[in-house]
Amino acid sequence: MEKPELLKNIVFAQPLDLNGLVEYQQGQVVSRTLAQNNFLSLTLFAFEAGEGISAHTVSADALVHIFDGEAEVNIDGQVMTVAAGQVVAMPAGKPHGLTARKRFKMLLTVVRPPQQTLSL
Repeated sequence: MEKPELLKNIVFAQPLDLNGLVEYQQGQVVSRTLAQNNFLSLTLFAFEAGEGISAHTVSADALVHIFDGEAEVNIDGQVMTVAAGQVVAMPAGKPHGLTARKRFKMLLTVVRPPQQTLSL
């Protein structure tokens, strides 16, 4: 039986530049999913200036890694500027959203707890 690939939409065994894996498009938010399962999601995004993701709440921790540009991030009412080379962690259960102050690219990592099994 062949082992399923956990990563997708990416070339294996080759150095890659994150900036080249997702491109800006006027008036849009562009995304590229690299991994998605019940426990982990890795997604690259490119946001044009003024674009964003409205506030929402999820039951998973998330880490935003800005690798180009600058974003305004709002976590439970706390607003901060996050720039290229910086990361910010967003806790599960707290409303969060972001807006492109300047166009920016990010890697979003979402981590969910393992499902608990009941033992009898």
